[in-house]
Amino acid sequence: MKFTLGVALSPIDQLTALAATAEECGFSSIALPDSIFYSEQTEGSYPYTPDGRRFWDADTPWADPLIAAAAMGAVTSRIHFYTQVLKLDPRNPVLLARQVGSVANLTGNRFGLGVGLGWSPEESHWCGAPFRDRGARADEAIDVLKLILGGGMVSYHGKHFSFEKLQMSPAPSAPVPIYVGGHTEPALRRAARVGDGWSSAMMRLSELTTVIDRLATLRAAAGRADRPFEIQAVCVDQFGLAGYRRQAEAGVTDAIVVPWVSAGFDAPLRVKQDALRRFADEVISKL
Repeated sequence: MKFTLGVALSPIDQLTALAATAEECGFSSIALPDSIFYSEQTEGSYPYTPDGRRFWDADTPWADPLIAAAAMGAVTSRIHFYTQVLKLDPRNPVLLARQVGSVANLTGNRFGLGVGLGWSPEESHWCGAPFRDRGARADEAIDVLKLILGGGMVSYHGKHFSFEKLQMSPAPSAPVPIYVGGHTEPALRRAARVGDGWSSAMMRLSELTTVIDRLATLRAAAGRADRPFEIQAVCVDQFGLAGYRRQAEAGVTDAIVVPWVSAGFDAPLRVKQDALRRFADEVISKL
């Protein structure tokens, strides 16, 4: 099992130091969250809390995950980064391909793109994208990203996105993995069909087990059962060495953890670094 550090809601000025410490401690990756802005009112409901309310407020710090990955990549040499997850709908995939390709090159292929649809109508509308048909738009956007990032002169003509021949150079020297987030049946089908992995939000192990089994069925139906596939999990009821072993037995390949969560997301940097080192000693070194 691999361990990824979740840095959501951390002060921006802590990110590069946390990346260096996580690499020192043997973490595999850093998961970078995405929020474009905080709208005072929203028509949508946040899908991962019982009451649909956001668990952050207007003053909570967020860094653009692609810029954060580039900055953290500059102070590390081995650890990987992935978005968990980046909202596709508000973003134009041609422009996003330029950004993703740049980060992949700047980090030496240490970047993976986790994607989701987004839940906030305001983030889509106010960035110039329709919120409707976002599933179909996401499918095309993933096609566009893979096509452009694959290199060479390419063109695309779909229902939602269309362009004539273009090329972005340099293309990444290795494929950028794409991880698909979401708990709905369409999201799971998308992950099974086109993803290099699936990324969860907060779930209990029993829920994760059900989803992992479903993904295996869907991947087999798509003829992709024999391909490598990551299960990136935020499990809320299995901790400690025994808990992570139970996650691994259930099929989790990459546990996303926040070792300082009891101290608060805005805990001082030194407190977080100490928590990372304890986690490395008590868990990572023993698995």
